[in-house]
Amino acid sequence: MTPTPSPADATVETGAIAPPEVIQPEPAFGWTLYAETINGRFAMIGFVALIGIELLTHQSFFSWLGLR
Repeated sequence: MTPTPSPADATVETGAIAPPEVIQPEPAFGWTLYAETINGRFAMIGFVALIGIELLTHQSFFSWLGLR
């Protein structure tokens, strides 16, 4: 009786590697990894936009607010 090949044996024989499973975060309420990731991305976009606007207008953010 021949032994049944394991998935590891199939990888060696075919040379193919199965892709790892990707776990997608699910939206949820509260302090979750998903919420912090989204908030961080929006913060980075806002920061880059602010720097770009300051470079184009030659005015600082505080001048816009009337604090200087």
